[in-house]
Amino acid sequence: METTTSGPEETRGLGKCFGELALAGLVVLLNGDLGAGKTCFAQGVAMGLGVSAETPVTSPTYTLLNIHLGRLVLYHFDLYRLSQVDDLADLGYDEFAEGEGLTLVEWADRMTDALSASLSVSIERIDEDMRQFHFEAFDSRGGELLEKMSRHCPS
Repeated sequence: METTTSGPEETRGLGKCFGELALAGLVVLLNGDLGAGKTCFAQGVAMGLGVSAETPVTSPTYTLLNIHLGRLVLYHFDLYRLSQVDDLADLGYDEFAEGEGLTLVEWADRMTDALSASLSVSIERIDEDMRQFHFEAFDSRGGELLEKMSRHCPS
């Protein structure tokens, strides 16, 4: 599935729709260059999951993991500073990814080994405001979410 957003509010809106439709246990790999809109999309996902607006959703680059409470727990990883799956295991990644929340992994393409996931979301910066989103499902849960998004989310 592909779609385009025209500005941060539309990117957050797409993320919000994604979060509203997401089910527990999903692992989502989020990729794109610096400034592509990964964190903006994650902010929308958090809104869709019902994370309190008083809890800022920022890129966890220095902490590597932020946990946000909502309808589902959002485990927001940022792998920009990691390069090996072993480093991720030290964070307890498997315990989170196999849990009952939604695991969102920014910079997943930096891992030398592939991570198991239900979905991949790649964001390409077209210009100052416009972003192209490419969603790819890797399992039936990811496929079901994309099917729901095609019916319910603005395109």
